[in-house]
Amino acid sequence: MYMWQFVKYTLATIVGMFLFLLVSIILLVGVGSAMSSSDSVYEVKENSILKLDLNRPMAENASDEDNPFAEIPNPFFSSTEKVGLIQIISALERARVDDKIKGIYLDISFPMAGYAQLSEIRDALEKFKKSGKFVYAYSNSYSEKAYYLASVANQVYLNPSGLLDFNGISVQYMFYKKAFDKLEIEPLVFRVGTYKSAVEPFIREDMSPENKEQTLSFIRSINHVVFNKISLSKGLSIPKLDRIADSLQAMNPQKAEKLGMLKLGYWDQFESLLKKSIKIGDKEKLSLVKLTDYLHAKNPIPEVEGTKKIAILVAEGEIVGTRGGEGSIGSDDFVKELRKLRDNSSVKAIVLRIDSPGGSSLASDIMWREILLAKKVKPVIASMSNYAASGGYYMAMGADVIVAQPTTITGSIGIFAQWLNLDNFFKNKLGITQDHVSTHEHSHFLNSAGQLTDFEKSIIQNMVNKGYESFTTKAAEGRKMSVEKLKSLAGGRVWTGEQAQKNGLVDELGGLDKAIAIAAQKSKLKDGDYKVAVYPKAKSFFDTLLESATSSESMELRWAQSNIPWAKSIFELDRIKKREGFLAMMPYMMELD
Repeated sequence: MYMWQFVKYTLATIVGMFLFLLVSIILLVGVGSAMSSSDSVYEVKENSILKLDLNRPMAENASDEDNPFAEIPNPFFSSTEKVGLIQIISALERARVDDKIKGIYLDISFPMAGYAQLSEIRDALEKFKKSGKFVYAYSNSYSEKAYYLASVANQVYLNPSGLLDFNGISVQYMFYKKAFDKLEIEPLVFRVGTYKSAVEPFIREDMSPENKEQTLSFIRSINHVVFNKISLSKGLSIPKLDRIADSLQAMNPQKAEKLGMLKLGYWDQFESLLKKSIKIGDKEKLSLVKLTDYLHAKNPIPEVEGTKKIAILVAEGEIVGTRGGEGSIGSDDFVKELRKLRDNSSVKAIVLRIDSPGGSSLASDIMWREILLAKKVKPVIASMSNYAASGGYYMAMGADVIVAQPTTITGSIGIFAQWLNLDNFFKNKLGITQDHVSTHEHSHFLNSAGQLTDFEKSIIQNMVNKGYESFTTKAAEGRKMSVEKLKSLAGGRVWTGEQAQKNGLVDELGGLDKAIAIAAQKSKLKDGDYKVAVYPKAKSFFDTLLESATSSESMELRWAQSNIPWAKSIFELDRIKKREGFLAMMPYMMELD
């Protein structure tokens, strides 16, 4: 273990020193220009079009600043800034009533977002269209997710030589058992529930029948929602869309056009369409407004007077323990923010915006308790994004009302524990041996990466069983159903928001706007009576960059995302190691294709 820690932290220190020097130079060069432009108001020209470029990683809440170094390639930090879902929704609402914005150009090929987030944007675009303004989409290629969002547009344009990926939704998992066998690494797994399959990659070479059953169930549910919305937008029946997907007809652009899915055209032809739509000549220049610029423009919606607020508290990422980092949730950080909102008399209700597959069971329980205390003072509404599963559901079940998108992945109510026995790996593969001296028979219990006795295993299994009983009992109380009924929905089983609403795990279907409306109704606030404020505040580009240079978690993430093969391998193994212990986590952070 000590050798592993030495290798990991030596590499992290080297990266940290390099990043510190790099960031120091960048800060000196950029901080002046950033400060001078941060308070400037962007002037939107008459007859403008809002351009939404969604080919970037999507977060729930992101800075509205541009990354001034986005074009600089480097292996140590991401030069691609994230786009914030909350910022997109805000911009669309503003643009809907802004006389200077005549329509939207949707630039989307391969969105790095979940179906729930895309559904939220899609709903906002539908609302935007009701203002009488247009939404047009253009791309050289569309992924399945991209077409789902683009299909809401009045016109969907594809390059004649491009590609439309339309063949239904699938999920692919990776399994490490054979690799562990070769490396002589023994996973020690403890779980409760037939469907608690998060441990399967370590103990199986394929999916269990139960895992296949639940996975097929929830991706069919998501696919039904997606196809239904495309059907309504494009006037194509769901059976016809099924035939198109099964026969891969849409991969031929000309066939896709004949089927009525889109129109073919080159950029200049699409540009002419935009100009015609806003009634300017072909030789005149389009005024395309970027999202970040528009968010710095004067808000056309009058500001609400007074101090009454509905607070949105964003909880995004894996639940890692007491202190969070980039893309993770720490219970200490969350509790600190929640207590401030609970004690703030101007905050009349709290909306928990959850996008998490779960993680540490202890941290989940700590946050659940604080949510219960907060809702004794003011209404607390849970709004689920892509994921609110296992530990993510643990947080939500403490709220007064739970709102989810039909495509949200939730449930996974269960607990498991895992450790890796690395004794033989270190001894036989690396030539490293360990020894210890103890005062009592089990003094070394859980302090080593070694084997456990049957007695020690029974202790852990009993703790997992107790954790499961606690989770299900609290969930049953929160959902006002019997423990027996709750357990029939638990066992680690994953549900979509649509399924969860039917079985009682979720109250309402909808997005963040619906959760805010419920919060307003619960706190007896009328439209125009309150402001909406988002917490914690999104970090600026330079704050994020500085954190990357000083945070070990951020450094490890950058190495894992780099193109250095051995670095990826080391930090992927470290990620697995960090998931040791007692966890309330869904089966993998899955990517739906």
